[in-house]
Amino acid sequence: MDQTTTQSKLQSLPVTVRRRKEKWFRKDFQLYLLLLLPIIYFILFKYVPMYGAAIAFQDYSIFQGVTGSKWIGFDNFRELFAMSQFYTVVRNTLVLNFLDLLFSFPAPIILALLLHELRVMWYKKLAQTILYLPHFISWIIIGGLVYQMFATKGGLVNNMLSLVGIPAIPFLTEKMNWVLVYLGTGIWQSAGWGTIIYLAALTGINKELYEAADVDGAGRLKKMWHITVPGIRPTIVVMLIMQLGHIMTIGFERPFVMSNPLVMDYAEVISTFVYKAGLQSAQFSLATAMGLFQALVGLIFVVLANTIAKRFGEQGLW
Repeated sequence: MDQTTTQSKLQSLPVTVRRRKEKWFRKDFQLYLLLLLPIIYFILFKYVPMYGAAIAFQDYSIFQGVTGSKWIGFDNFRELFAMSQFYTVVRNTLVLNFLDLLFSFPAPIILALLLHELRVMWYKKLAQTILYLPHFISWIIIGGLVYQMFATKGGLVNNMLSLVGIPAIPFLTEKMNWVLVYLGTGIWQSAGWGTIIYLAALTGINKELYEAADVDGAGRLKKMWHITVPGIRPTIVVMLIMQLGHIMTIGFERPFVMSNPLVMDYAEVISTFVYKAGLQSAQFSLATAMGLFQALVGLIFVVLANTIAKRFGEQGLW
């Protein structure tokens, strides 16, 4: 009798689970519909275009398409690695991204900590709004502002320097000065927007920890160092891993808009190389090979960074 009852319960278990799932779906179907939109986006614009990676192994012709073009194996990669320009653009991409990681990555963390300490709410909201604004400005407009500000002749900064007898500084034509302007502009444009994630993480810190610290006589700096920073450390680690995954990926607009022929030795990066090779020179296979190489290196960085984070006891991405 007991065995028969057990078998009956086991047979009815899938039906119970299915009914429970149907109940969940009927209850929260609006959320599932909202989730459907990003799923469709990723399928159409992230996964479907992956078939185009086959171009990297073909002598691609736009008239024959992916299915009709001749397969040539790794010849495009051999040609790519034999180019002297390849090593220049990889070096520039790594250097600029590493400097961005060194200076731009801590900026939103510091801003979030400072905003978190503000007690006057209207001033805090005003500061957040002002800091967010640069994120919504196009890099084309930012590039124009940079030239208006830092041009050697007619730039606002050099005009002000000339008024006090200081000679003009070649901010945009001397390589090291250009790198400093590039980094500073990136921090100004992205730091405010990056604080959103860290401010959200700060709201999850237990307020009782601050109350206990007040009882112990801890000041603001000690509470920030011993409570606030450890509270957002998992978020910092995850964001760092994701940033390392983009160490070989660099946006197109920023270096393209801010570059000029005098600093191309530092400003030519992978994204501008792919644009010139793929669109201007119609070397689609070569540009795709570069993009595939870039993605593979980024994947390696993500896996290594996640492994190191797990070794140090952090949560990681998976």
